[in-house]
Amino acid sequence: MSKLKIFSLLFVFLTTILTTAHAQAESVDFMRSIGKIYAVVAVIVLIFIGILLFLIYLERKVSRIENQFKNNG
Repeated sequence: MSKLKIFSLLFVFLTTILTTAHAQAESVDFMRSIGKIYAVVAVIVLIFIGILLFLIYLERKVSRIENQFKNNG
């Protein structure tokens, strides 16, 4: 690849990252100013806890099926 193409791709990549970071900072400030940031954090934490509990449930179920397969096989 030529140096111009590499420079152009790098410029577009950096511009995209900086624009996104700036937009996220503004939205976080807005959510914090109206007091909704805690609700957003609570929802995200609940989602992660739900995913964790589901993975634990799934692991137990898979282990039980593996044990049944070992005993029958």
